[in-house]
Formats: sequence, structure tokens, C-alpha cells
Amino acid sequence: MSMENPTNEEIKTLLHQSKRIAVVGLSENPERTSHMVSEAMQNAGYEIIPVNPTAKEVLGMKAVSSLKEIEGAIDIVNVFRRSEYLPEVAKEAIEVGAKAFWAQLGVENQEAYDLLKEHDIQTVMNRCIKVEHAKWK
Repeated sequence: MSMENPTNEEIKTLLHQSKRIAVVGLSENPERTSHMVSEAMQNAGYEIIPVNPTAKEVLGMKAVSSLKEIEGAIDIVNVFRRSEYLPEVAKEAIEVGAKAFWAQLGVENQEAYDLLKEHDIQTVMNRCIKVEHAKWK
């Protein structure tokens, strides 16, 4: 199955309907892309849940070490990890019943994509959530 992102209309709908974003690999360092993008999304009104085993708190939110530690629904799992880690994160996203899986710009993995599609999880790869959000505000 070749990797295909949702249409612009589907991405717009996803961003409009989502409230909670679990950010895997969210850095405490304000100069890192994950921090800047997540801060922008937080400022846009999304609840950001930092998923980083080495952080205590990011952007004023308590960090968790895995998706399994998050209580309640997860609308989007936004991943800032290298492509080879995506299958592992995808499996966890499936386990916790995430509605959508979003791999940031430059990050994609066929195995993870196929796995997510098998479980009917909306999947976006190699796109920046902040850039997409800016298009559809």
C-alpha cells in the first residue's frame, strides 16, 4: 500500500475537530522544532500533552513517558521522532485508540503507515501540523 496523505479537506476537518494532541518527542528546549510547533498549536487553543520520558514538564504541561499514561481520548498523536521509531509509536497509538497519527515534516515510515491503515487510523506523514493549521484557521 503506497503512502497517501488525507486530502486537504480531510486535514482541515481533522484539525477543526481535534482538541487534544499528544506530542511524542516534545523537547523542553525552546529552540527545537517540536517545542516551537507545539507552542504554536497550544496558542491556537489545542491541549498539548508532552510525551517525553526525560522531561518533567513542557509548555506548562506535565510530561508523560508514554501514550499509555494519558487519560482520556487522544485526537492526534503528533510525532517528532526519527522515521525508524514510527512503527513502535504507531503500535502504541493503536493500543490507546488515538483517532489520528501525524508524523512531522521529513518523517515517514511504510511499516507504520500500513499498520495504522489496517486499524483505520487517519494518518498524515511528512507534513508540518503547524503549517497545515495555518492554512485552515
